Amino acid sequence: MEKTKELQQVEDQFQTFQILDEEGKVVNEDAMPDLSDEQLKELMTRMVYTRIWDQRAISLNRQGRLGFYAPVAGQEASMIGSHFALEKQDWILPGYRDIPQIHYHGVPLKQAFLWSRGHFAGGQMPEGVRVMMPQIIIGAQIVQTAGVAMGLKKNKEDAVAITYTGDGGASQGDFYEGMNFAGAFNSPAIFVVQNNRFAISVPVEKQSAAKTIAQKAVAAGIHGVQVDGMDVLAVYAATQEARKRGLEDNGPTLIETLTYRYGPHTMAGDDPTRYRTSEEDSEWEKKDPLVRFRKFLEEKNLWTEEEEEKIVEQAKEDIKKAIKETDNEPKQKVTDLIKIMGEELPSNLQEQLEHYEAKESK
Repeated sequence: MEKTKELQQVEDQFQTFQILDEEGKVVNEDAMPDLSDEQLKELMTRMVYTRIWDQRAISLNRQGRLGFYAPVAGQEASMIGSHFALEKQDWILPGYRDIPQIHYHGVPLKQAFLWSRGHFAGGQMPEGVRVMMPQIIIGAQIVQTAGVAMGLKKNKEDAVAITYTGDGGASQGDFYEGMNFAGAFNSPAIFVVQNNRFAISVPVEKQSAAKTIAQKAVAAGIHGVQVDGMDVLAVYAATQEARKRGLEDNGPTLIETLTYRYGPHTMAGDDPTRYRTSEEDSEWEKKDPLVRFRKFLEEKNLWTEEEEEKIVEQAKEDIKKAIKETDNEPKQKVTDLIKIMGEELPSNLQEQLEHYEAKESK
């Protein structure tokens, strides 16, 4: 396709924002976020913890002890970096892969495991934790985020609403509708598209003729930025700036993070070897967010192998404890589901409740 001068000018605006290169060297000193040594170490702690959690979750899924699970290895910088820029009062509207972000926002591991098993208690978020239940419908959370952000603005709250989807979600109608609505009302929304290159098996190049997903912000009249999603500092800085922009009534932001998932789309039968090459996997593994940030911290004498091993063991212990607690949770019954459908049940549901109460009492 021959590009017009106007289109080329738009695409040229969206250069990948990066702070650390693949060797952990600072290549953009002016953009370095103001983080303390302890905060830098906490970023690494959370990424290491998430990588171990991912490994254990895959194992538990294969054992039949965990239900639906979407692997996250490779996307830790995108997830942890963006969440680290948020505050407790901000709302998160996650997709089904975005469990690490909601955990660090206050959702216990046990609850995440219950959600994975399809237990109704997994969707009952703790009091005061501003998190919506992970969305299974691709892109539906984007429209919801526009609404939540509008509510925050109307209530004059010092908070933003952030949502996540993958590159496949950026091909959904809800993606455009949500951004357009948020832009029209100048709402404090942050739309994060974690471009891991494949919508299940469809490569991003076949999903859209646009050179970047970030440039789609132009049509909605909002700010857009493309970020190296394997660089936790760049993701943090971009999200921090987007949050500041939203709170200062300067509208929503679309953030495209260029990242990669090492594993399958989900553990529900996807085989990535059918649509990805080993060469491609190897190339992206060289950009690994943990390796890159580890090199950066070691250069600053802020990280040791012993410290990392402690986090690995802590993660294993926490997950072991949480899955045991999940196993001990009472099995959900049909009557449990009916009872939580409303404060006052309509007559047809009341009849069904009585019917199943009789069956369950036998």
